Amino acid sequence: MPEKPLAPESSPSGRSAVRTLLRLWPYVRPVRARLFTAAAVAVVASCLSLVIPLVLKWMVDGPVADRDPGGVWLGALYLLLLGVAEALLFGLRRWLVARPLASVEARMRGELFGRLQRLPIAFHDRWASGQLLSRGTTDLMLVRMFLAFPLTFLVVNGVTILVGYVLLLAQDRALGLVLLTPVVPLVVVCSLFESRYALVARRAQDQVGDLTTVVEESVLGIRIVKGFGRHRSQAEAFRALTALLRGTELTKARLLAAIWALITFLPELAIGAALVLGTVRVADGELSAGTLVAFLSTALALRWPVESLGFLIAMSQEAATATERYFEVMDAEEEADRSGSPGREPVGGGAADGVRFEGVTFRYPDAPPDAPPVLDGVDLRIRPGETLALVGGTGSGKTTLTALVPRLHEVTAGRILLDGEDIALMDRARLRSLVAVAFEEPTLFSASVGENVLMGAGDGAGEPELRRALAVAQADGFVDRLPDGARTQVGEQGLSLSGGQRQRLALARAVAGRPRFLVLDDPLSALDVHTEARVEAALREVLRETTALVVAHRPSTVMLADRVALLSGGRIAAVGTHQELLRSSAEYAWLMSGDGKAGGAGRRDGER
Repeated sequence: MPEKPLAPESSPSGRSAVRTLLRLWPYVRPVRARLFTAAAVAVVASCLSLVIPLVLKWMVDGPVADRDPGGVWLGALYLLLLGVAEALLFGLRRWLVARPLASVEARMRGELFGRLQRLPIAFHDRWASGQLLSRGTTDLMLVRMFLAFPLTFLVVNGVTILVGYVLLLAQDRALGLVLLTPVVPLVVVCSLFESRYALVARRAQDQVGDLTTVVEESVLGIRIVKGFGRHRSQAEAFRALTALLRGTELTKARLLAAIWALITFLPELAIGAALVLGTVRVADGELSAGTLVAFLSTALALRWPVESLGFLIAMSQEAATATERYFEVMDAEEEADRSGSPGREPVGGGAADGVRFEGVTFRYPDAPPDAPPVLDGVDLRIRPGETLALVGGTGSGKTTLTALVPRLHEVTAGRILLDGEDIALMDRARLRSLVAVAFEEPTLFSASVGENVLMGAGDGAGEPELRRALAVAQADGFVDRLPDGARTQVGEQGLSLSGGQRQRLALARAVAGRPRFLVLDDPLSALDVHTEARVEAALREVLRETTALVVAHRPSTVMLADRVALLSGGRIAAVGTHQELLRSSAEYAWLMSGDGKAGGAGRRDGER
């Protein structure tokens, strides 16, 4: 079962749907003129339907009563013209809203995607990807549908009902008051329906997010599913979530059916009572037949505006829930930049000083309060142009430490200096232009090999930078053998390539831009010994030109470094050359012997 997002969920019962939907105004404001015009056109079109009963009254009391065929044909022509005008106006309304609402949806989707890129890693660690996907797809579709139909017709139908009841009371006050009797019960019923439907709508949309997560995980992990024969358990998980969503949707359907039945029944009952009373009065000569026909025609014309209230309220509640879910992401706090404007000069003067960790402590935001920090007062210096290997047992915090340098996470205490400048005071874009990273688990995008590699270089990078990076990573050989060379599309997650090929492309991406600081998290773990030796030989040339921190698990990787730091218990236990640590540190010697992969237990459930 996919984990639920740990972001706070607001209770639908405690929020105002109107207040929530008003948050859409900044997106609607640029297209408000067309939307207001469309609403005005729809009001005119809807009110034209109320003119038809007046024409009928004139026909019944005039040409029909006087047996005037010419007058009947004239009345029929009026009715035809009114119908054509109504259809044309509703078509114009649809044309007016189509383009602007598509732009509103596109803008909201673009801003959501941009916000997701700026949110901290801790946010993405807490949220299931399916929940985020459903907010960018299903939820925004519901918002667009609300702006296109319910928003307009709540106004249109409200105006139509008001004008219609004024006409009814003007035609005959007694019959008009009879039709007004269902108003109070309808208001109470709609209020109860709104609060209950909001709860169910929120539950359904969250379950759609859970279902999306299961589908995404099953597709991305299809090799694991097939390799371990887990297709039945995955199918069972999918069926369970589908059944849960089906039950919630049926609950929504039952609520909608109940409100629709009541909203239909009460006005029909009032119309029936008005028909009986009006017929009696016509028989007594107190009311003309034309007035009764016009009255009943007006009442029937108001059936759809009244009966659609339940449907429109339901769509509005779903849109309010979708809007609420959208702004849960948009309101999340972005990565903080305390540096001010981009391009700020280094506060430390920019003199070459390498990398310094001063009292760095880190605790994950979702860690229990009593859990020890992952890193606890780390003090370490990497000299300018030096390569430092970081060694430690599984779970010792090596990956976490490397993630702090490009500020994928923010330190809890202490500071990290690059050439004397506190990275917490640097603009993120500038920091990440100075620091390149290659992770142990490489991620490739659905793009060409060349595009993936050159993501690590500047905007002006081209073929020379690409070929150099591929050569350093010893990836040029297999890339040239691909069907379209560097233009070959690697597919989603790069799963069409082997693990070693993906890792070499990730390494090529890290070195493509000749970074000032290089952070490599066990970059050669998926390579065979022969390829590893060739990559190490080429990588040594690159490391001479940069300051590097390399997470290492094997002696061959350690040998790339000038010095080695041993991370143990969240602290730096020892620093020295490989040979020095072999002599002075039993823990380091044990790790390098190949028996230390289980070391460092007790920190967290797996290294992060």
